[in-house]
Amino acid sequence: MTIARLIEGRKAAILTCNADLPVRDAIALLAQRRIGALPVMADGRIAGIFSERDVIYQLQANGPAMLDSPVGEVMTSPAVTVDPQTEVLAALSLMTRRRIRHLPVVQEDELIGFVSIGDLVKVRIDRIESEAEALRTYIQSA
Repeated sequence: MTIARLIEGRKAAILTCNADLPVRDAIALLAQRRIGALPVMADGRIAGIFSERDVIYQLQANGPAMLDSPVGEVMTSPAVTVDPQTEVLAALSLMTRRRIRHLPVVQEDELIGFVSIGDLVKVRIDRIESEAEALRTYIQSA
């Protein structure tokens, strides 16, 4: 299964933030929406990702003054991205190797989706359960 197939039914707009948004406001967005990361946009393109991990690392390094910094100064950049034709297993492998939990889906420099490791693991589990059920059915009919 490709990432395109995974995101094709999603209707909601992708929540993003601008690179000049204060960190404190970005944290409020994460908390209000109960999400772990936001794609960060600059000049209409993805500039990076702002995540809970960025907050922790920056708080430890710079103290609470970092809350007034723009997201663009603390985000992870450049963002690791995938295109819509990337296979789910390839995206999972990339996330594991890079130790990341979110991937922007980009097509021709345009952000068209945002997937989490939870989205991809769910696809994998659903496929494994389906294969297991097919094997059970086959064994019972033999």
